[in-house]
Amino acid sequence: MRKLFGMPEEEKLVNYYSCSYWKGRVPRQGWLYLSINHLCFYSFLLGKEVTLVVPWTEVTQLEKNATLVFPESVRVSTRNAEHFFSMFLNVNDTFKLMEQLANIAMRQLLDNEAFAADRSLPKACKTLKNVSALKRDFDARAKNERYRSMFRLTQDERLDGHTDCTLWTPFAKMHVVGQLFISNNYICFSSREEDLCQLIIPLREVTIVEKADSSSVLPCPVSISTKNKMNFLFANLKDRDFLVQRISDFLQRTPDGSWSDTNPLSLIGSSVHQARLSEPSWIPSTRGAITTAALRFSGRAGGAPGDADPSSVPQMKERMKEEAWNIHFSEFGRGVCMYRTSRTRELVLNGIPERLRGELWLLFSGAQNEMASHPGYYGDLVEQAMGLCSLATEEIERDLHRSMPEHRAFQNETGIAALRRVLTAYAHRNPNIGYCQAMNIVTSVLLLYGTEEEAFWLLVALCERMLPDYYNTRVVGALVDQGVFEELTRAFLPPLYDHMQALGVITTISLSWFLTLFLSVMPFDSAVLLVDCFFYEGIKLIFQVALAVLHDNMDALLVCSDEGEAMTILGRYLDNVVNKQTVAPPTPHLHALLTSGDDPPPEIDVFDLIKASYEKFGSLRSDVIEQMRFKQRLKVIQSLEDTAKRSVVGVCGHFMSESKHMTSCYWGSSSSAAQRHDPSLPYLEQYRIDPVQFAQLFSALSPWVCGSHTPTLSARLFRLLDQNQDGLVNFKEFSTGLSGMYHGDLTEKLKLLFKLHLPPALCAEEAESALEATHFFTEDKLQGTHTHTHTHTHTHTHTQMKRYLPSRCVYLCTCEQEQFIELCKTLYNMFSEEPSEQQLYHAIATVASLLLRIGEVGKKFGNGAKKVEAPPPAPPGMEGPGEGTSTDAQVCQALADAQLEPPALLTSDEETKDDTSVSSFSVVSSSSLQCEDIADDTVLVSGEERRGSALDADWTITFEQVLASLLTEPALVEYFERKMDIQAKMAACKVQRAVERQISSASDHELSQHSS
Repeated sequence: MRKLFGMPEEEKLVNYYSCSYWKGRVPRQGWLYLSINHLCFYSFLLGKEVTLVVPWTEVTQLEKNATLVFPESVRVSTRNAEHFFSMFLNVNDTFKLMEQLANIAMRQLLDNEAFAADRSLPKACKTLKNVSALKRDFDARAKNERYRSMFRLTQDERLDGHTDCTLWTPFAKMHVVGQLFISNNYICFSSREEDLCQLIIPLREVTIVEKADSSSVLPCPVSISTKNKMNFLFANLKDRDFLVQRISDFLQRTPDGSWSDTNPLSLIGSSVHQARLSEPSWIPSTRGAITTAALRFSGRAGGAPGDADPSSVPQMKERMKEEAWNIHFSEFGRGVCMYRTSRTRELVLNGIPERLRGELWLLFSGAQNEMASHPGYYGDLVEQAMGLCSLATEEIERDLHRSMPEHRAFQNETGIAALRRVLTAYAHRNPNIGYCQAMNIVTSVLLLYGTEEEAFWLLVALCERMLPDYYNTRVVGALVDQGVFEELTRAFLPPLYDHMQALGVITTISLSWFLTLFLSVMPFDSAVLLVDCFFYEGIKLIFQVALAVLHDNMDALLVCSDEGEAMTILGRYLDNVVNKQTVAPPTPHLHALLTSGDDPPPEIDVFDLIKASYEKFGSLRSDVIEQMRFKQRLKVIQSLEDTAKRSVVGVCGHFMSESKHMTSCYWGSSSSAAQRHDPSLPYLEQYRIDPVQFAQLFSALSPWVCGSHTPTLSARLFRLLDQNQDGLVNFKEFSTGLSGMYHGDLTEKLKLLFKLHLPPALCAEEAESALEATHFFTEDKLQGTHTHTHTHTHTHTHTQMKRYLPSRCVYLCTCEQEQFIELCKTLYNMFSEEPSEQQLYHAIATVASLLLRIGEVGKKFGNGAKKVEAPPPAPPGMEGPGEGTSTDAQVCQALADAQLEPPALLTSDEETKDDTSVSSFSVVSSSSLQCEDIADDTVLVSGEERRGSALDADWTITFEQVLASLLTEPALVEYFERKMDIQAKMAACKVQRAVERQISSASDHELSQHSS
């Protein structure tokens, strides 16, 4: 494969298939090669060769269809073409592998992480000896994902195997046919008939595993007992001995002291660790001081739900619900080992009682298992995250008081502090997500029904399993489900879909509905019932309810003329979805208060809405939704990548997306793109250049051309952009540097210029050369005249600083004298061939003079402060007149030591010019400046004798001082604020490259003639 398609050694082949590739109307029989990063096809038939290479990152759509023209074909769509493949021996197996590879490519684009093979797979058996290790890896990944999704297990759970069996169900008095799944931490069962029975048994709960006696009625049975006194009987197992041995092996590795010295198979009839069995696994254990009780008890006006009037109708219904759940627990079990049946779904749809809501949320989401597997994890996270400051913590602080402010639980510091700890702990756990708006609203509701630790693990289950990629920086998951919702609307409500698409409403509504699970658009007591169903059913429930809302408002939406009218109709509808069975005092719904009108629509019972969603759209299946998510994920991530490319490459004025064009613009004649091309990286990071190639591009495209000083500036920018110090800069980094020079505001441009003269951009060798120029900027203390500063410039500078510095300015590192000298060199060389060259040189001389005096004042003040000794304390009442202004006195003394006079008001530009020209601080007077570039080795002496070349180590200035000084000169402000256009430079580069190609081809032709 590498020879056929010129692939690097790092590219790994997963599998290959015989098929036909339709090139036009003619099928070409050949071989389809599927590697980690590419889809490739090769055919050589009747002397004609066909080669196709498609990177997975370029795939925008992948479909399996069957038509008369293309029977059982696979269509692969990219941005520029469509490719059809057919005549597969096993099209389903091929298509599944293609889906996996495309998914991995999308994940690489999303997470910037390369593919990592699973090295813990067992060796291949004899029947799989011809299957590559990577193919086995992908098959195992697919099975693991289905297994984890089916039982809501953690991402590190790996399926060991599964087998057909029957499970005795005591509540139905029958054997249920299904499959038994074994993994490293769980034994799970799922019935063949959907929703008939599902079971999850954590190995940490298992006490006894034994082989029961076989009979003709019950062949090959295995009995499993748990700590909460539940027994499970599995039968019809094909290889019972091997199964029991595997379970025993996993129990030995279970992180529980009960299995350290005891064989679980020998525990028949004995009680294991009675101290642990005395407390059922479903009861929350006592936690440290960091966790509190559920906030609903402190936040509700009436306290706990049972404190209200017991004779009221809602209270009676609440007690009936609790009794129904207690009966269910007695029949089906309680806790993680509970039988989950269609009866469980019915109880959930009828509403979970307030007292049981937190417990059942933990159970159905799988958070209970993760919390039990990581004791003390949340407390450790909180301790680690305390005191840390980041962008996530700043956003969390900003949104804390916006999280359900209408609820009493978050109108005091107790609720706010708990919310802060949970959000901060999760941001510390998962920095890739950090914090996203809408997480605060969802977490607030979780805290109402659980402790901090429980709310944290529920948030983990939401963000990492139930709503994947919803809360990352680009809300990819929500955008994917938005696309799925559009497809479902088109399938179930086609007339409404066309009209809503024309208005653009679906895109607007779906994000707010999905990100907050309707909590932000519906009254709290109604929306929390949807959250109940969501934790049991998953995202399927949210799609069903969203479709039901559109269906109920179809007639009104079809006559809407604009988006605002449609949003008002939907908003008022959702505001009036009520829960008449709630036992809690009503919580004000802020959205309803804002959208209520004179004639509000009738109230809609939330139970009726849920029932209607199941009646009309209950045919939705989770596996179908996952398939639709895959299709939309390709579109969404490719669309986001296109947007990112346009924003980054937009700096260069046009869209360079094709790899050949990238190579031609990037690589010189001495380098090969394949040597530095890494297709596993995101698109903008695949191509990299070395310092020589960077210098060529910099001199051709940079707006800061400094004559002979340009290579030096280019080398500094390269070192600044090369953050990993591998001697290479990728296209994204290169474009970022150009963006700062072309499209940054004045402050951003000056920050970049300032950083170019600080380490690591400024190397030690360059800094030493500054020693030769110190006499230009050294004050001659024999001179009695000093430069006076304009009084009016202080007011002007203060106004300009307000404009250019943000309210919370992050201070850069200080600049030492040698670095400042290099900065002045760059500025002097930058203004060659400028129309206002003389004015810019004069401005730089003035600014350099001012900054030198500022640095001198800082040095004097710093040295003076070090020498000040604390005077003995004066007796009470004997303070001197100037005791309260000692700091001001030090400043005045420092100014006097620096020989700086108070600024005098100059009435004309001529006086300023004359005063500046005689200053010992001015580098070169305006009359002596020429228009040539000032080279690095140029020595300029303005009438003064060189006094020495020693640098002052105590002399420093900050970026803010540099910015303030530059803002006093309009010529400099106008130069750095001027908008630059790169189009002309790009056009010149293309012309130059075309000329070089012509010259190269002509030279090759002449050489061939001479050789002949």
